[in-house]
Amino acid sequence: MKRSLIALGLTLVTMLVFTGCGPSEANKVQPPETKLAEEKVQEEAPVQVQDHIVVAVPQDPDYLDPHLAAASGTDEMMFNVFEGLVKSDSEGKLIPAVSSEYKVSEEGLKYTFTLREGIKFHNGKEVTIEDVAYSYKRIKGDVREDIVSAAFENVEIDVIDDKTIEFTLKEVNSGFIINLTKAVIPSDMGEEEHNKHPIGTGPYKFVEYIPSQKVVLEKFDAYWIEGVPKIKNVEFRIFADNSTALMSLLAGEVDMYPRLGTENIEMLTDDFYYIQGKQNMVQLMSMNNKVKPLNDVNVRKAINYAIDVDMIIKAVADGKGTKLGSNMSPAMAYYYQEGLENTYNIDIEKAKALLKAAGYENGFDITIKVPSNYEFHVNTAEVIAEQLKAVNINVTIEAIEWSVWLEEVYAGRDYEMTIIGLTGKLDPHNILVRYESQYDRNFMNYSNEAYDKLIAEALTETDEDKRAFLYKEAQKILTEEVPAVYIMDPDFIVALKHNLKGYKLYPIYVQDLSNLYFE
Repeated sequence: MKRSLIALGLTLVTMLVFTGCGPSEANKVQPPETKLAEEKVQEEAPVQVQDHIVVAVPQDPDYLDPHLAAASGTDEMMFNVFEGLVKSDSEGKLIPAVSSEYKVSEEGLKYTFTLREGIKFHNGKEVTIEDVAYSYKRIKGDVREDIVSAAFENVEIDVIDDKTIEFTLKEVNSGFIINLTKAVIPSDMGEEEHNKHPIGTGPYKFVEYIPSQKVVLEKFDAYWIEGVPKIKNVEFRIFADNSTALMSLLAGEVDMYPRLGTENIEMLTDDFYYIQGKQNMVQLMSMNNKVKPLNDVNVRKAINYAIDVDMIIKAVADGKGTKLGSNMSPAMAYYYQEGLENTYNIDIEKAKALLKAAGYENGFDITIKVPSNYEFHVNTAEVIAEQLKAVNINVTIEAIEWSVWLEEVYAGRDYEMTIIGLTGKLDPHNILVRYESQYDRNFMNYSNEAYDKLIAEALTETDEDKRAFLYKEAQKILTEEVPAVYIMDPDFIVALKHNLKGYKLYPIYVQDLSNLYFE
């Protein structure tokens, strides 16, 4: 059966609010109609008056090699450089990118893709079917040992002819197509070059990266969509702290600030406006489930009962966030289990009773490691530390650099508690698999056989209603077992100069600059 890539894509409803930032008024307008990637830009596109944009970001990329990169902040920037066989549009639909079409066999085990005619890499060479095969075999682990994706473990990759590639699965995987958003890269570069001078097929090509300073991109004139991108030069400027980024924005040195804190909205002048919406993120306080006393579920429940999430949302997000009770945002409406968010409403006496039952009547000392470049998470840690005093849990906050957090917490699992935001994905499996016992990025160290069984069953379920039910049951287990304190999906607020237009929010954590323009 042949299907359109657009029809298959998962749709997430992302509400956009365009707000004028004068000191005393806020005007809401309807979001612009979404245009699919295949459509040509209209001839009457605005005349370009500025060809350089500076975007504030809080962190360095972890890797330039797209198959090694794990940090969402890297995807935020490099979404403009790399494309897979398919990519997401601003509604969460999968649309053609390096491919032009595909078909799936009746039993759901074979995916056959046709290479887009004439598509080129940034070095000017046309993409070949061998490049596509190399890219996904590399992700699978056939090229180098340090790049191995479990998603391709039981997948055979075969070149059919010079325009066709086929992926054969050993068992049905309802979320497999999402894995083909991973980057197609040239096969004739040295392996180390991918992390030094990355080359993709996206609207912008990589120019340079200066650590702790900037990532520079340049318009790719041979991009396969006519008239895209509109702005010639891009600089992602790296700021170690939010206050410096905000001051640079207000001084006119930055054109776009994607993480404006809610407390700073009132500082924007008439020279700026902002866009606000759900970002499909789960802000949480992860508890290392293998470290005492957090390996005791009663202690984890006590911590949940001792934390006033509603107060955190008011104090840290100025009320602009959606309360959560498990590891999924209501932005994923079809798969989201309602009603879990009030399971652990604050109850100090219950928290004390649980601590007593676990043998910690007098409380204990504990450390929260938090990335220092995310003021939002640092502020959350400070509120939680104050709240936990009510049950004699004494918190030390250790603010560490992002690179250290990645090494110690994310990779090394050397921590007790940490506060972070887990970014949204297009498929529920990629959100909830993070807690699967054998998953290599399960930095919570959570393990539950019943949960693992549900995740495995949902992955091979072809009936979407049944699949949604299984993922909802998995969310209930997380709420009951509380491997983390689930806090909120904070509203995403992007500040832009008044004449910078064309921005769209995505249900995944990326900054698509391809349709931005200056009036």
